[in-house]
Amino acid sequence: MEYERKLVFRLVLAIFAMIFYNVIFYESFRPLTIWGSYFSLSLFESGLNVGANTISAGMQSFEFVHACIASSAYFLLFILIISTKDIRFIKGMNMMLLGSLLILLMNIFRIDLLILASLKFGKIWFDAIHMIFWRFISTIYVALVWIFLVWKFKIRNIPGYSDIKELKKHINLDKRKSRR
Repeated sequence: MEYERKLVFRLVLAIFAMIFYNVIFYESFRPLTIWGSYFSLSLFESGLNVGANTISAGMQSFEFVHACIASSAYFLLFILIISTKDIRFIKGMNMMLLGSLLILLMNIFRIDLLILASLKFGKIWFDAIHMIFWRFISTIYVALVWIFLVWKFKIRNIPGYSDIKELKKHINLDKRKSRR
């Protein structure tokens, strides 16, 4: 019964995260992303201004739309962690913190690269680099973060699949008990 209780708790957490996605992931990481980009860009550019959702440099203003924050990457990481059987709470928190930090740092690097490319080389380079990150690098990077976390924290279960196997065992065990 202990396993089933933990599974229900994890499912409730996943549903909660889906319902409050914007508050948990977008609103949490928006200021970290914008201010992180602003501070790191300040090392290369002077005269930057930061707003609620923008960084301005000279005559150019860069707006941080929802996708710029990469909240879906943090959400995916959370779902992978929460849907993996036998990850204890503290280990899951440590995985989420480290994984989020890795995603945040890469996202700040990506944003800084895009802004610097736009300022130094123009919109064409901004668009080209943006497309490469958006279509290829982002997805591969999140997968590599997950693989790294699985290795570092010695995770031996597969998200979702391990729970299905365990539930099947419990169902078969219950069937055998009821036949007696």
